[in-house]
Amino acid sequence: MKLLWLDLNSSYAHSSLALPALHAQIADDNAIEWDIVSATINENVGMVAGEIYRRRPDLLAATVWLFNHEQLLHIISRVKALLPQCCIVLGGPEFLGDNEFFLHGNPFVSCVFRGEGEEVFPQWITHRNNPSEWKNIPGLCYLDSHGNYIDNGIARVRDFHHLVPPEKSRFFNWSKPFVQLETTRGCFNTCAFCVSGGEKPVRTLSIEAIRERLQIIHRHGIKNVRVLDRTFNYNTRRAKELLELFLEFAPDIRFHLEMHPALLSEELKEELKRLPEGLLHLEAGIQSLREPVLVQSRRMGRLSDALEGLKFLCALPNMETHADLIAGLPLYHLSEIFEDIRVLAEYGAGEIQLESLKLLPGTEMRRRAEELGIQYSPFPPYEVLQTREINVDELQTARQLSRLLDGFYNAPAWQGITRRLILDNETFLHDFLEHLIRIGLIDQPMSLEKRGLILYEFCKRHYPEYQSEASIAWIEAGMSLKKLPAERVKTKRQVPPGHWEVLYGEYRENLRLCFLPVGEEENRGYWFGFESEIQKIEPVFKAKN
Repeated sequence: MKLLWLDLNSSYAHSSLALPALHAQIADDNAIEWDIVSATINENVGMVAGEIYRRRPDLLAATVWLFNHEQLLHIISRVKALLPQCCIVLGGPEFLGDNEFFLHGNPFVSCVFRGEGEEVFPQWITHRNNPSEWKNIPGLCYLDSHGNYIDNGIARVRDFHHLVPPEKSRFFNWSKPFVQLETTRGCFNTCAFCVSGGEKPVRTLSIEAIRERLQIIHRHGIKNVRVLDRTFNYNTRRAKELLELFLEFAPDIRFHLEMHPALLSEELKEELKRLPEGLLHLEAGIQSLREPVLVQSRRMGRLSDALEGLKFLCALPNMETHADLIAGLPLYHLSEIFEDIRVLAEYGAGEIQLESLKLLPGTEMRRRAEELGIQYSPFPPYEVLQTREINVDELQTARQLSRLLDGFYNAPAWQGITRRLILDNETFLHDFLEHLIRIGLIDQPMSLEKRGLILYEFCKRHYPEYQSEASIAWIEAGMSLKKLPAERVKTKRQVPPGHWEVLYGEYRENLRLCFLPVGEEENRGYWFGFESEIQKIEPVFKAKN
């Protein structure tokens, strides 16, 4: 039998763990000839379907999630038309809810799996040609010969620690900029918007097993590992053990992981303080800074503890912490979102990610949508369209606000000046967002230089007291000194003053100096030193007088 896996991702930077995870369990089955077609959602569906057709598989399998759902169905429906005898089987997060409507609407799909597939997929492979045995396979959903919907519940891997690691599969992709390392299954938390909200019990790998996998990853020269652990610090002792393990691979590997700020013990805080710079990249799950919103969302932990923990994480000088907010959560108002962004900026969050709530299949919040007053799109990505607290137009404003944050606050070059403007002026976010909408650029891709130009011109016109700061940000980003934000910069034959205060770097006579006067006095301002005559380069020296 020839089994072909369709690996359809949102971009070439991403790679699914599903194929190597499943293949590793049955790689020694010589009766199966494995094949793979990899593509992204931006490629022509006809070309991808044609490539699968040329391989002539007996069985086509794929993982479906909200961002590849539509394109994947277009591809596999064409494959079924070309290869009517091909059996198509799917799995993934899209099937964590009720699958009857999907199966009736897509008859070219033979069956779908709900839940974890490493133990049940090999079982199904054995009985794939005997549908009478399918009723005994946990997690399998299908239509019987009479068109009746059969639902075998949800599959959970019982012996998670006994699974063959996906890194041992020949299909594990080592060419991506990062790899994912699953250290636990399940989640202790009960978030109503998350597919893992009811995934109990939590199953863990031993520290030694994780060490062995990291050694494999290290041998392949991987520099970034994304730790798949729903809440890394739910157990302080285990979190400390993992941090000690990660130190064994410093500075060669950087670890990305998520922490729950409300569950930071003093013991773990001390451990985090001692870590070397750059070892960790943290995501702090916060979602909202409003107690009623978190209670309604069934997120564990007191808000006061979460805010204290978040403030601590953001203040750590040896790592960067990103924080996320979710627009569309029940009881969450647009005005509160604006206010919460200011709080996160005050804490010094490395990035502020504002997403729209998506009611994913299998989540409690989707089941209770009507009760909670949530209207949402029935098609992927299932985004919330309106709630009792935030209307259609306000959700669009939140989406546009997210674009503003990504373009300016989350861009290191413009973060400093953007944060100052947010913190010093309560209306800045509203004013700047209105400006970007009015000039028609809020939904347009903009280069780093274009964003700097827009920010400078906006400050010059509406916040002139920040004009010099915008110019400094422009210079330090290595932008052209011939463009508007450098209009006051003096570049020709600049001679150092008798005295200046060095802010960074070391002055040398071969540096090319430029001077930015600040205020009314033309001889007071900032000095920048550049290594060469090339103007689009960051300064290596900065002083003020």
